[in-house]
Amino acid sequence: MAERRSEGDIKMIRLYKDGVFLRDGRDIVEHGAPIDKDEARRNTISYAILKAHTSNPNDMTNLSITFDALASHDITYVNIIQTARASGLTEFPLPYVLTNCHNSLCAVGGTINEDDHLFGLTAARKYGGVYVPAHQAVIHQYMREMMAGCGKMILGSDSHTRYGALGTMAIGEGGGELVKQLLCQTYDLPLPEIVGVYLSGEPRDGVGPQDVALAIIKAVFANGFVKNKVMEFVGGGIEKLSVDYRSGIDVMTTETTCLSSIWRTDDSVREYYEIHGRGEEYRELKPGGVAYYDSFIFVDLSRIKPMIALPFHPSNVYEIDELNANLDDILRDAEVKGNAQLEKVSFSLRDKVRDGKLFADQGVISGCAGGTFENICRAADILRGKSTGSGAFGLSVYPSSQPVFLELTKNGAIADIMEAGATVRSAFCGPCFGAGDVPFNNGFSVRHTTRNFPSREGSKPTNGQVASVALMDARSVAATAINNGAITPATELESRYTKPAYYFNRKVYDNRVYNGFGKPDPSARVQLGPNITDWPEIPALPEHLLLKVASYITDPVTTTDELIPSGDTSSYRSNPLALAEFTLSRKDPEYVGRAKEIREIASKWQSGGELPGEWKDILNLLGEDYSPANTGIGSVIYAVKPGDGSAREQAASCQRVLGGWANIVREYATKRYRSNLMNWGMLPFALEDGPEFGLNAVIFAPGVREAVQSGAESLTAYVVEDGVLRPFTLKLNPMAGIESESVLAGCLMNYYRNKWNNGR
Repeated sequence: MAERRSEGDIKMIRLYKDGVFLRDGRDIVEHGAPIDKDEARRNTISYAILKAHTSNPNDMTNLSITFDALASHDITYVNIIQTARASGLTEFPLPYVLTNCHNSLCAVGGTINEDDHLFGLTAARKYGGVYVPAHQAVIHQYMREMMAGCGKMILGSDSHTRYGALGTMAIGEGGGELVKQLLCQTYDLPLPEIVGVYLSGEPRDGVGPQDVALAIIKAVFANGFVKNKVMEFVGGGIEKLSVDYRSGIDVMTTETTCLSSIWRTDDSVREYYEIHGRGEEYRELKPGGVAYYDSFIFVDLSRIKPMIALPFHPSNVYEIDELNANLDDILRDAEVKGNAQLEKVSFSLRDKVRDGKLFADQGVISGCAGGTFENICRAADILRGKSTGSGAFGLSVYPSSQPVFLELTKNGAIADIMEAGATVRSAFCGPCFGAGDVPFNNGFSVRHTTRNFPSREGSKPTNGQVASVALMDARSVAATAINNGAITPATELESRYTKPAYYFNRKVYDNRVYNGFGKPDPSARVQLGPNITDWPEIPALPEHLLLKVASYITDPVTTTDELIPSGDTSSYRSNPLALAEFTLSRKDPEYVGRAKEIREIASKWQSGGELPGEWKDILNLLGEDYSPANTGIGSVIYAVKPGDGSAREQAASCQRVLGGWANIVREYATKRYRSNLMNWGMLPFALEDGPEFGLNAVIFAPGVREAVQSGAESLTAYVVEDGVLRPFTLKLNPMAGIESESVLAGCLMNYYRNKWNNGR
């Protein structure tokens, strides 16, 4: 199939499960192999970039990647740098950008946020980093503007680290993986599968990048089609898209659960780099003559309509026209799914229907997905000369960086937006994770942001509050705003899109951003605020473990936000014990108390203190071979599929400081959450079948240290029940690079400290 076959009866999105060859970047060959698959796989853009960054390009089976740059924001960089400092850090060995776009506001936690920002600035001075002050740019917009480059790889401690449209393969991971890079270690993983994404045709006016992204997410999320794989965008439709438009699709690939993404580059990308004064970063990237993809996605851009992702997941997607035609059925289904995820509150959407239309109470255009120059210009075109009204509905717009804000001011877009009644804010990621524009109770917000998980808008269901977010493109958010909040696809409007040119003014950054890479000052003092505390002592993995189930979660998917809530809890991100108090607070409020109780028993066990009768009986059952010298006691969480969403390592570290030793799951939603567990010394167990235990069950895992040391793929564990040991199998699955060493040491920090003390 070639480009010409985008016409006719081809579906909007078509999935090819089996491998596909692509000839000359255009013609799809499903049947018959033009050349050897392994040879053709080497002709993909992805393979070439990975090969250029692995330590042994002659062995592409297992990769050991060194990145070109790192990026963190102010929810993650304190713990990363503190961990690296404790491990012997003396200088940042590669460009490390510290942005301040998540905790820019200081309404919660007193001086905490600015204390962390000062920590970031002084750390950048001491170790030679790049520090971007608050309100200057959201993390990913700065990285696009100033750090991306064709053929480069960037690692960020934020899940939406995606710069593929600019020819940069970027990956979002937990902080432990950045610590490894800061200490000149590698990012280790097997060669990922490569999925071709063929874009054909051209989007109609009123259809934006979020619409395309949501359509793709709907097609591939539930079936795991691209999970932990690299998405490589090819096809003639790319040239019909601006770079801003491509980036808007690209940043949302995170919600497919892919590992990373990369796009074919062209003169539009060259122009982007030239506009930003970095023309030397451009080079053409395209597949070789015949390239092989392990699976394939065909997207007909011309058939995509305005989309909406209803609460509570970016994959809960419908065409807006379809939603409006079937409101009662679709909203009832959304309510059933939503209430299954929530506790103590009743979630509803059908009460938002008036006169046959669904009404939102709020609109937001923000962040790395929505706040780009082109999205805001298109929204301004729709809002120009109109009104958002004086009712409950309000619209907020956050340009993604000060340079973008400056240009929108110069070309009049900001004036048009403000005149229509919308408010314009500075660069801030808050609306993406619940720290800004929190709706009223039972409020319904439509947003061009990245996620719509429960509480991502800032409500607290455990306090009896509930609100919800639906994701839409900026164009349809603006159309909804001028229609009094009635959900409206932008294609219903006859708007004239002005398409103004973009001019980048680098002086905005030159006059404010601290750029100290390559210029560390060892004499500089890193300034610690009162909330910045060191990690508690974390023990190494003992020979055997006794684990009590402290939380038992049966939801199909458990998000990172449910494991450790975002929003106001992030003010305690630099205080491990204080932050741990919020673990599972919105999913299982009793978990922290249970975990602490188990941690107290573990402490008594290690110190020879008196144990409760239940534990005496268990230890008597095990016999004298097991003692505090070789057997640890701790807690474990069971969940069906945890870890969807954010890269925040706190989802694992908070369990760890509460005495957690493991997770037991059916599968892990993402690689990054499983990696976070191992970086914090936690065992990533999995089950073949359903669990044979419940909440408060005690599990005995003998020989667990030996199993990790030997690389065993499974071990026999026992449920301790009614005076007997009932066996079952726990899968360990392969650990890459130093992951097993981290688990054995108790955490990555311990591993590096041991290595440092032993002369590295």
